[in-house]
Amino acid sequence: MTMTDPIADLLTRIRNANMAGLEQLRCPSSKMKTRILSILKDEGYIKGFSVDTSGKHDEIVISMKYQEDRSPVILGIQRVSRPGLRRYVRHDTIPRVRNGMGTAILSTSRGLMTDVDARKQRIGGELICTVW
Repeated sequence: MTMTDPIADLLTRIRNANMAGLEQLRCPSSKMKTRILSILKDEGYIKGFSVDTSGKHDEIVISMKYQEDRSPVILGIQRVSRPGLRRYVRHDTIPRVRNGMGTAILSTSRGLMTDVDARKQRIGGELICTVW
């Protein structure tokens, strides 16, 4: 069965693992997913990830991050642009997530980047998701 929105599937798996308190989760691999996960790692939302190529299909193994009291680091993660309704923003209309306490991930002509980097480089693009 084909998946219509693999990015939403990744975000839902992260959200569910976060609520369940799992240490690791696995999901199908793609270049876009690995780039999103590298941004989440750089921003401090996950511990890390690795690509497992030992099986029939490549999988990503994601290590979740929790605070010392076992409360999740990711309080919310939301898909903004989706296949049925794309959302594009200019550099001056990129939304601030939770007044700068969260991160928006954009797909630009220079690759995937955070909202802060897109504002610095003065480029807009497709608003993929927000994390706080």
